[in-house]
Amino acid sequence: MRRPPDTTSPIRPRLPSPVRDAADPWLADRGVVLRMKRDDLIHPLVPGNKWRKLTPNLRAAVERGHTRLVTFGGAYSNHIRAVAAAGAAYGLSTVGVIRGDELADAPRNWSLARAEAHGMELAFVTRSAYRETLRGLGEDDPGTLRALEERWGRAYVLPEGGTNVLAARGAAELVAELPGLGPDDVVCCAVGTGGTLAGIAAALPAGARAVGFAVLKGAEGYLDGEITRLHEQGWGRPFDTWRIEHGYHGGGYGRVPAELEAFAAEFEARHGVRLERRYVAKMLWGVYGLAERGELPPGSRVTAVITGPPDPEDAAGSTGSAGSAGSTGSTGSADLADSAGSTGGARPRA
Repeated sequence: MRRPPDTTSPIRPRLPSPVRDAADPWLADRGVVLRMKRDDLIHPLVPGNKWRKLTPNLRAAVERGHTRLVTFGGAYSNHIRAVAAAGAAYGLSTVGVIRGDELADAPRNWSLARAEAHGMELAFVTRSAYRETLRGLGEDDPGTLRALEERWGRAYVLPEGGTNVLAARGAAELVAELPGLGPDDVVCCAVGTGGTLAGIAAALPAGARAVGFAVLKGAEGYLDGEITRLHEQGWGRPFDTWRIEHGYHGGGYGRVPAELEAFAAEFEARHGVRLERRYVAKMLWGVYGLAERGELPPGSRVTAVITGPPDPEDAAGSTGSAGSAGSTGSTGSADLADSAGSTGGARPRA
């Protein structure tokens, strides 16, 4: 029998997460200092931005008397695994709606198996039904909410990737752990659904800037609009402290071209930090790309937010990535266009 929901946080995070310098001669030659905000070390099961985004929503669910969470993701979704683990810790039942009905009868990959091990019920739906449901939720369509309730009963619905106003406000708390930010500071993060970048940008002190690196292909305009919407809904105004780089997605979500893999491997060897490929490596790849293009002026201090850990070493076929350049496993929104996109240009040295 599932225990009653816990009204206090049963998750004990490591906060503040550590900040580590990443001394790099190549960047130093360009007058740029790099440090890493190690949010990947916050909690082993609910790490990084997942803890910051999920915790406010879990508390809200418990306070409103919910006993079940329903959320959405792809076959390798970090969000799905984190919701399963956090829901179990809070005493909440969880449902993961998974994109791709062809996966229903297939052997579980390591990621979905871990979600099920935490008690999550997995529901596999067609890609078209998945898109329609997310569209309905985004438009606050009562019919969509009613259909979810008819299938799973009263539940707290978390959007894909866990991004909403509460999540963005949770991500904003990261900035308080970075004292002394000023005009020379640039805080960088990967962007999947936009909640982390929205929160960071809203909390920055005067002069500091935030740069997000989109991991989706074809997301120009869409992601920018999502962040603007979160700012309007959560803070009542826009912010001019941020921008998104769209040239470092590596060809699409979950795709790791050889150039990116080589960059990540070299960075790991130089700095002794394993990198998650789908988000973190692309963000760091972009940071070096900006430095190479001269878009980080001498004197810049870059804080790279390490939003999550690499896939476990015992995951089938894992080298920290979802797979090869042709893989399409997703933890967030599907790519928004099928056209070929930039893979980030020439690889700067790590």
